[in-house]
Amino acid sequence: MQFELVKLPYAANSLEPVISKQTIEFHHGKHLQTYVNNLNNLILGTAFESTDLETIVSEAEGAIFNNAGQVLNHTLYFTQFSPAGERKPSGKLAAAINAAYGSFEKFQKEFETAGTGLFGSGWVWLAADKYGELSITKEANAGNPVTKGLIPLLCFDVWEHAYYLDYQNRRGDHLKDLWKIVDWKAVEARYQ
Repeated sequence: MQFELVKLPYAANSLEPVISKQTIEFHHGKHLQTYVNNLNNLILGTAFESTDLETIVSEAEGAIFNNAGQVLNHTLYFTQFSPAGERKPSGKLAAAINAAYGSFEKFQKEFETAGTGLFGSGWVWLAADKYGELSITKEANAGNPVTKGLIPLLCFDVWEHAYYLDYQNRRGDHLKDLWKIVDWKAVEARYQ
């Protein structure tokens, strides 16, 4: 199976000023493309050659895991944004967030705190277990909640390449601004 670079569901400049066209071109067009290319080369002749991405992330180690994790993580990341989407969750996901965190605003604050508190590079996630119970997880490097049997719903990338051109070392400001472009309909589609 050959993996391909996910197509953006929006124009490269349409998330500005939260994420600039330049950041999208580097982050999506160069960083993610490199992970896709590396993964395709690494799985040739292995047991993962005909395996789906989530299975690879769940079972692989080393370089295959790192590149597969980054492909999955970035695919979820780039497809959860929209210049004109729903800016708050609704329905069952909104109810689950309110039940777990008390309010959407409290959830946002806890999510941002997790993201700013993650040392080094990685990801902060909203994930669900098989019963729909929510949790916020912090994953270093290429980590993804699927390795813990969870369903990834929402992710913020806290690797510096995700925000440095636009925010320099102000990770917290970047995390606060990302809420302006999250399309909750895309996130809700992941929550069954």
